[in-house]
Amino acid sequence: MTELSRGVRLGVDVGQVRVGVARCDPHGILATPLVTLARDLSAEPDAVPADMAELVRLAAEHEAVGIVVGLPVNLAGKHGPAAANVSAYVSRLADVMGPIPVTMTDERMSTVVASRRLAERGVRGKRQRAVVDQAAAVEILQSWLDAQRRRTQ
Repeated sequence: MTELSRGVRLGVDVGQVRVGVARCDPHGILATPLVTLARDLSAEPDAVPADMAELVRLAAEHEAVGIVVGLPVNLAGKHGPAAANVSAYVSRLADVMGPIPVTMTDERMSTVVASRRLAERGVRGKRQRAVVDQAAAVEILQSWLDAQRRRTQ
């Protein structure tokens, strides 16, 4: 059984309009919200979109050893248009991240779970939209961390 390597990881929830970002502690125990970025859909094909440039900056700032991106698989386990969009994003992100590995993980219900948890805490409407992407990134990263821990026990 190999132990999960030490280090901060960033969790990323890629949406059509926004990108939610979370981070974990160096021990890989707890994911916490970090920031929501606006998707830069206007970047030239040969330019690095502003949201990806900011992810690179955040990875450097937090000394991240990995990036975990949620792949929106549908409930039947199939890859639809959203998964294709995220896969293309991840491919480009992996190019700009350099040596930091970018991993995709099933995030089937992360936004639904995040929205429900926020609503249970009384966060609704505009306030919820402002943080739901970060909360979804937390769900993605926490699920991945928990799965890694189960695998190494």
